[in-house]
Amino acid sequence: MAHAESSITIDRPVDVVFAFVLDGKNNPRWRPSVTDIQLMAGKPVGVGAVFKQGLKGPGDRRIDGDYEITESKLNESVKFQVIAGPARPMGSYKFDPVGNATRVTFIMHSEPKGLAAKLMDGMINKQMQVEVGTLSNLKACLEEGKRV
Repeated sequence: MAHAESSITIDRPVDVVFAFVLDGKNNPRWRPSVTDIQLMAGKPVGVGAVFKQGLKGPGDRRIDGDYEITESKLNESVKFQVIAGPARPMGSYKFDPVGNATRVTFIMHSEPKGLAAKLMDGMINKQMQVEVGTLSNLKACLEEGKRV
């Protein structure tokens, strides 16, 4: 099983950080692996929303990384499931207020099924480590006074 986890404190209120992360259309602003993203019609941002997402794959070719928000607790947590692409990890964001700042924890895990997926487990784990490491980009994006 592949697992990755990282936390960071962002000098912004929890409601601002939560809303920014919940809206996947913000992903290209802080996750360099995202090439394109759009909210699929029919659901507002929140539980059940599906984001069609393109990611930089090997050789910088585009691969699918569509995901669905499976759980959302206002200003507390967001959980998602990747539903398209070569890897199908689950992930979550946890938001904890720290005064006027927010402690964000980003967790991803994958349980590969089948021989081919198990052989890719190391590569999937490495990519998930990179993804959770992008929290420093989220911090920079939200703290640099950029309009969010």
